[in-house]
Amino acid sequence: MQQQAEHIVQGYDEDLNTLTDALSQMGGQVESMIVDAVRAIKKRDSNLAKEVIERDIIVNNLQEQIDADALRMLALRHPMAADLRRVVGAIRAANDLERIGDLAEGIARRAMTINESEKLDLSRGVARMGKLVKVQLKSALDALLNEDADKAVDVWLQDQDVDSLYASLFRELLTYMMEDHRNIQACTGLLFVAKNLERVGDHATNIAEIVYFSVHGRALVLEALQQVDGDI
Repeated sequence: MQQQAEHIVQGYDEDLNTLTDALSQMGGQVESMIVDAVRAIKKRDSNLAKEVIERDIIVNNLQEQIDADALRMLALRHPMAADLRRVVGAIRAANDLERIGDLAEGIARRAMTINESEKLDLSRGVARMGKLVKVQLKSALDALLNEDADKAVDVWLQDQDVDSLYASLFRELLTYMMEDHRNIQACTGLLFVAKNLERVGDHATNIAEIVYFSVHGRALVLEALQQVDGDI
């Protein structure tokens, strides 16, 4: 009986490790897609943009694998408490990662159009925003893979910086369009890219909330707001 119990525990741990490995692969893929999509604008490299678009299928396949593995675990292992939150959290996190992959694909498609227009100095602002979002996303993935609730809180708070930069960039691009109508097409494309990056930040925040709930069994939002109040 003891050997059977040990076998079940070992099998369950292997299933969890498989789930974690797939999330790691998926996270690494979407992170590189975001970086390359922004680089395609900065370097005006439409071939790189095409590569990003083609890689979205890899992300979709990984999500399907994670969903299938997680559902199988729910059906066969009947996890409870923290284990249940971890498995369900993997499904939810994979959904956010898949959406980030879609946003990266959208940025890459827009990059191909932007690269046909005259280069604007504000493309540097988009690159800065891309770096900020990359840091936020990487931190969210680290928190997810290491089940680090403290880092999840940090990620949640970082989203304010992304939102502020987006608002600033939005105003600058509108000013460029009003000053010279010839900038409208390129600026519209950059606005689209900036909005997608802001949404990537939102999905990174979602992942942080998933991690915190998986670890503690309670919502992150109230905890993070209390931390902010304490810092004031």
